[in-house]
Amino acid sequence: MDSREHSGNLDHLLLVGGGHAHVAVLADWIAKGLPCRRASLVTPGPYLRYSGTVPGWIAGQYERDEGLVHVEGLARRAGVDFIEGRCSAIDTDRRLVMLEDGGQVGFDIASIDTGGVGRGAGILGDDPRVADIRPIEGFVKRIEALGELRRIAVAGGGAGGVEVAFGLRNRKGAKPPAEVALIAGKDGLLNGFSNAVVRRVRAKLAQQGIAVIEQDARIDSGQLFAGTQSLEPVDLIVAALGSGAPEWARASGLQCDADGFIAVDPHQRSLSHSCIFAVGDVAARTDRAIPHSGVHAVFAGPVLASNLRAVMAGNEPTQIYRPRWNNLYLMSSGDGAAIASYGPITASGRWVSRLKHAIDMRWLRKYDALARGTS
Repeated sequence: MDSREHSGNLDHLLLVGGGHAHVAVLADWIAKGLPCRRASLVTPGPYLRYSGTVPGWIAGQYERDEGLVHVEGLARRAGVDFIEGRCSAIDTDRRLVMLEDGGQVGFDIASIDTGGVGRGAGILGDDPRVADIRPIEGFVKRIEALGELRRIAVAGGGAGGVEVAFGLRNRKGAKPPAEVALIAGKDGLLNGFSNAVVRRVRAKLAQQGIAVIEQDARIDSGQLFAGTQSLEPVDLIVAALGSGAPEWARASGLQCDADGFIAVDPHQRSLSHSCIFAVGDVAARTDRAIPHSGVHAVFAGPVLASNLRAVMAGNEPTQIYRPRWNNLYLMSSGDGAAIASYGPITASGRWVSRLKHAIDMRWLRKYDALARGTS
């Protein structure tokens, strides 16, 4: 902690990344006013794409841009300077965020919510057919540019991989539908979900003709393997393998966990640099394990907003995000239905899809109204 923090002379709060948690921070500032003299947001584009609508978009249930949050509009409404750019490094000594285009932005306190990076090349191997679902905007552009596909492999047996597999099997305009294989890995399908949910999802995958292979995927000599089995020919390999840590986090001197994610305390504050906060897929809580999932970033946002407000006032952060004992997951099956998971409880049907749509749209419309100034 340097003299600026001892004196309480903190003027500039910088949000790095326009992720789910920072959207909630901007909403807090719109409602209550800025917690400091000056605030800025640096992020690669004016919109956040809500990943929950992407599988439905692939299947033709949403328009391409129906799942966008106008973060630039939220920033302007909150009185925040909007800077379009992507973080490439942080000079923690001089308190500067370095951008890919060579620019730099100073700060007194910075909060990082840039999201994670794709793991496809690192886990599977290099191949031009690999399309990583992170970052989500790049994935959407890749899918949009695809022509006719006959055989698709989705590597990753989590909820994201399951939804993308369903979406691609039901891809809008695909005649005939592509053959889809879901390579769930040795950990199995939906590891961590209840047996009842797994059985329901497995039955739905079988009903749609989506093969499930519970072996680890790899690319060797230009061929895709699951264990020792070659899956060729394959037109597209989707990597739904969870979030990876950006290399710049550790390179910037921030304390990170073993996987390279920024290590933070219960208040989302960096363990090594008290002027840095981090949340979402780029961060790792050291007091408890919290999965990298958008639902946790959404709920952590208001807590982060409170802690940033406290720090900018010269106080210590006190709020802690404590995950619920369980969360409701609603997985689109691409055919107009969806599957619900809440601990051991599961259900499926078109009514679940309508529930998912209602929840997603309520979240999106709330921020749309804030950005437009109609709420």
